[in-house]
Order: sequence, then C-alpha cells, then structure tokens
Amino acid sequence: MSERPEDLRAVRPDSAPQQHDGAAGPSAPERSQWRIRSFSLRGSRLGARHEETVARHPELFVPLAPGPQATTVALDARCDLGQVFGRQAPLAVEIGPGSGEHGVSFAQRHPEYNVLLVEAWAPGAARCVASILRAGVTNVRVLEADAAQALPVLFGLECAGLVRGEDVTACGPARSATHPNAANPRAEQVWTFFPDPWRKARHHKRRLVAAPFATVVAGMLREGGTWRLATDWDNYAWQMRDVVETSPYFTNPHAGERPDPADPTPERGGFAPRWEERVLTRFEERGIAAGRTIHDILAVRA
Repeated sequence: MSERPEDLRAVRPDSAPQQHDGAAGPSAPERSQWRIRSFSLRGSRLGARHEETVARHPELFVPLAPGPQATTVALDARCDLGQVFGRQAPLAVEIGPGSGEHGVSFAQRHPEYNVLLVEAWAPGAARCVASILRAGVTNVRVLEADAAQALPVLFGLECAGLVRGEDVTACGPARSATHPNAANPRAEQVWTFFPDPWRKARHHKRRLVAAPFATVVAGMLREGGTWRLATDWDNYAWQMRDVVETSPYFTNPHAGERPDPADPTPERGGFAPRWEERVLTRFEERGIAAGRTIHDILAVRA
C-alpha cells in the first residue's frame, strides 16, 4: 500500500541470518542472488486480541508449508484450493489487501466467488481475518506470504523458485508438468490496488508491478481473466500501463483512453475508468486528500 515506509531489506534464497544493516552473513550468496522484496514488514508483532483471533481461526489461512525465510513458502508445498475453500468456484485474488476492506466487501456481494487475500505482513493478515469474521463471510481465505514468491508455488508455475526477475520473465507463465499445485484452478480476477510506490528513483526496482510479476499473474489467470490495478502515484501508474502494454500475455482494452497531461507521453493514455466495484479505502482517501490523481489500469489475459 502506498503509505508503507520504505524498507531496504531483501529476502535471500538461503537460510543465512540477516544482519541489522542489511549485510549478508558469512555464508550468504552474493548480493546479486538475493530476491528483492517489494514490501515493508514494519513491526510484525500482533496484539493480544489479534493473536487470539488468528489462533482461533486457522481454517481461514491457506496452509502452505513455510520456506527458509520469513514470508516465503516451501517450493514443494502442496495446497488444494478446492479443499481450502470447501468447494470449486470462480476465484479472485487480491495482492496487498490492507485490512481486507475490498476483498471482503466483494465476497459479500459475490457469494459465488472464492476470494483469496495475499498479505505478507502478519498484523495485516490478522486484520483481514478480523474483517472476514465481522462480515460473516465464508468464501474468503488469507495467504500470509510474499506474493511474488508464494503465488508461483500455489499455482504450480514453472517459474516457482526462480530468484532473478529476468529469469522469471524468460521462463514465462507456463504451469509445471510435475508440481501438484498446477491442478489448482486459474483465477478469474487478480487485483493489485495501491501497492507500495517506492517513491525514490533508486528504489523503483523494488516495485511489485514489473515484467516478472506480470508473468506470474499471467500464470495465475485463465484466458480472458482480468488484472485490475490502481495507484495514486503518477509515475507508478505510467509504469503499470507500460508493463501491461509491453507484456505478451495481456491486452489493454483502454489503450489510448484518458490521456494524462502529466504523462511523459501525454497523448498516450491507456487508463481505465474507476472500477465501480472497488471499495474506497483509506489509502485511496489519503491520495485524494493529498491532491494526487488516482489511475486505474485494466489488463486482460490474452
């Protein structure tokens, strides 16, 4: 989400301890082999109320075996989404759901859907569980993990386990012929609303919406499925638009529409109208209050 503080740490594919200054431990691989993390964990302690809520409702979490680093899952972790939700139904996945406002609201209005909320920050995941319980919905589950690392495993993609972004992009969105999770249903919708913009230019490489993650989302979606994005940060909106329009796996049905005079190519456009189903969250409200423009992007799986 756009209000998260910056975090310069990266997640490594080994189990070497992380030093407080971000330096590698003595047995760590070269820094070039670290997996860049696109989110900030901030403090991860749960209050007593949230701890009790999480402990009492393990059935609301996706049970993927943990990996060697915080927020990762094991590459051979098995998960049958049909069993997790207790049924087969159209699937919507929200990445970075905040407190679950949008995903839970959508689940209330669309009980025919299964909704998966993917949140790496433990207190955020706990708040999503609290939102699920308050709403009384039974069609929402939470995956507490780094989306970029865990979703290729959950959907059994060939790119699962790859560390470098260029390797993920080169691998493509194909399912693995051997991973059992490849049998999980493809999603109808994926949502990425107001991800951390990593405002400083030197940190733009940490932005989630880039070619490697577009490849992962393409592997999650069925043909004709939709990826909806929104941001209140101008140059991230242009980046999102560029990622969608340069990906071989997506089309932009709003190409050329709603040009932005602040865009480096002001005549280009490519932005969607605000999706009427998207709930107005505190992140969007803060952006509006600060005078920032909200941009929506819609990508359709080719």
